[in-house]
Amino acid sequence: MKYGARNSVVGKVAEIKKGSLMCQVKVSVAGPIDITSVMTLDTLADLGVKNGDAVRVLVKAVNVLLVRE
Repeated sequence: MKYGARNSVVGKVAEIKKGSLMCQVKVSVAGPIDITSVMTLDTLADLGVKNGDAVRVLVKAVNVLLVRE
């Protein structure tokens, strides 16, 4: 699948905080940096992402998207 975002980095899912409709997924990347993505619980289920999974973080403007490869 081709993505429009040009800025990407690989990291590991460090934490998932679930609410009633949305969740925050914290990804640890190289260096002392964490990137957080907010998505619906349905999207989290579709991605099948869980703690410890390797993901690619795509950044486009203010949007932070996760891709499971």
